[in-house]
Amino acid sequence: MKDQNEITTGAKALLKELKRQGVKRFFGYPGGVLLGLYNELYSEDELLHILVRHEQGGCHAAEGYAWTSGKAGVVLATSGPGSTNLVSGIANAYMDSTPIVCLTGQVPTAGIGSDFFQEADISGITYPIVKHSYLVKKPEDLAKSVANAFYISTSGRPGPTLVDMPKDVLNGSYEVTEENSTENFRPNIKGYKPKIKGNPKQISLAAKKILQARRPVLYVGGGVIKAGASKLIQELAETCMIPVTSTLMGKGIIPHEHPLFMGMLGMHGTAYANYAVYNCDLLISIGVRFDDRVTGKIEQFAPDADIIHADIDPAEIGKNRDINPDTDVPIVGDAYSVTKDIIEEINNRKVNSEEWLKKINEWKSQYPLDHDPISTKYISPQYVFKQFAEKLGDKAIYSTDVGQHQMWAAQHSHIDHPRQWLTSGGAGTMGFGLPAAIGASAALEDSRGTEYDRSDETVVNITGDGSFQMNIQELGTTKAYNLKVVNCIFNNNNLGMVRQWQELFYDANYSHVDLKHGSPNFSKVAEAYGLKGYIPETREELQDCINEALSDPETTVIDCPMAYDMNVWPIVPAGSSNMDMMGIGSNTLPEETPEFDTSDFV
Repeated sequence: MKDQNEITTGAKALLKELKRQGVKRFFGYPGGVLLGLYNELYSEDELLHILVRHEQGGCHAAEGYAWTSGKAGVVLATSGPGSTNLVSGIANAYMDSTPIVCLTGQVPTAGIGSDFFQEADISGITYPIVKHSYLVKKPEDLAKSVANAFYISTSGRPGPTLVDMPKDVLNGSYEVTEENSTENFRPNIKGYKPKIKGNPKQISLAAKKILQARRPVLYVGGGVIKAGASKLIQELAETCMIPVTSTLMGKGIIPHEHPLFMGMLGMHGTAYANYAVYNCDLLISIGVRFDDRVTGKIEQFAPDADIIHADIDPAEIGKNRDINPDTDVPIVGDAYSVTKDIIEEINNRKVNSEEWLKKINEWKSQYPLDHDPISTKYISPQYVFKQFAEKLGDKAIYSTDVGQHQMWAAQHSHIDHPRQWLTSGGAGTMGFGLPAAIGASAALEDSRGTEYDRSDETVVNITGDGSFQMNIQELGTTKAYNLKVVNCIFNNNNLGMVRQWQELFYDANYSHVDLKHGSPNFSKVAEAYGLKGYIPETREELQDCINEALSDPETTVIDCPMAYDMNVWPIVPAGSSNMDMMGIGSNTLPEETPEFDTSDFV
């Protein structure tokens, strides 16, 4: 040990460990118990602390940073209400397997459990929604707890971790020794051993089934992106000529225009993806969890198919979809390792899928998703995405909030690479979009000048007039740190997805969804923060606004008026089969769902 007699504090050790973990920027909001730590930050040159305007915004920003960079995002909050304001973001990260490390201040150890001022048992509150949490009791334990938190958050199935730091732990001094230093520390956590390699016998069986299949479908999700396996999935698809469908979280695994890509499946998925899954004889499921928004009525999801299900989390195997030991192939392992091994086992052999692909292409032609249902006089979601695609190509990162605009973005945004799509999937958290976009913008800045430089990309936040108001205060964060986000509000003066469900499934009883009265002029709000705002009224004006926003070095707000009663199509009623899609006429979906005659393939 080179500095046997070095004396440090918990706060200094924390900042040193963050730098050792490769952290460049993190998000936070100060408070009483953290003042000692913020005093150390005052003279810190290497770490950039971004002061958000609300702790929930900081948590979502950490998520956006993690999704964009592939590294753990970090958020810091004070005790009590500061830490509890993180809960929605932590739950969101847990549902979407996003690696973030949450650092929370806590009252002095002697005051814990005594209803001390601004005390909250944040470890207990968040117990069901973190991979692991630490309540640190001694200053010399803090650095190792943080090191373990980073390891747990980013390894295996990623997710949020939490380190709760009492005031006296941060301010307390201790002597650095070989035992408490993290300089040569390697996490070794009892009982935590993520399984990376898939079982070789299961890999061989999976490859055999793929080669025997006549109507295979690759069903891929966020786990593929987390594992860095996107190129391997594309290689597997192209080698065997297998059509691919992705979950909401899997956008970018396959380029948007790739001939084998069928788009998103499920409740708001493409007709041809849902038809293909229903009629397939083998469903190759990698990095997915058979979410209810994907499967619909589970008994009718790929009802006649054998299932290959590969996931790094053994708890996901058979959780939502039963695994038949006689016909199905469960594989516990990392998506990268499993896909690589399957490709090697297949060894360039082909799948006889020509007729199957021909049928899918017929469905694509019959039931396209890219039509524009609104008169060319008005702005439509489809037109917005067409404009961004033409102007940004593959240099766009899309962040979304939650609602109709999110589903339109999932259907129509052109995502050609992984880590260019940020959205709230499992939790469906309104208010996610703007702060997540801030995290993405910060990650792009941190990439500048590195071998992974992505600073030429532009972050576009697609949001709604309801969602945008959830964390609208974070416009101030973009201004303070010169983080560019192009915000595009789909403003229909109502809570669009709730209104759509009320229209379709609740006898058009529109209960408490109107936002026309009481919503601000979003353009003026942007101006109040020293930013530019636009309100285009025609398609031509929208083009001009997008051009100006893209050329502006700062954050901008484009408030797009849209039809009050516009709906997202197709839609599958909750709990129904994906074959029960509701559409808007013959140009979208047939009046009766076509059954696929598989006799030619037997």
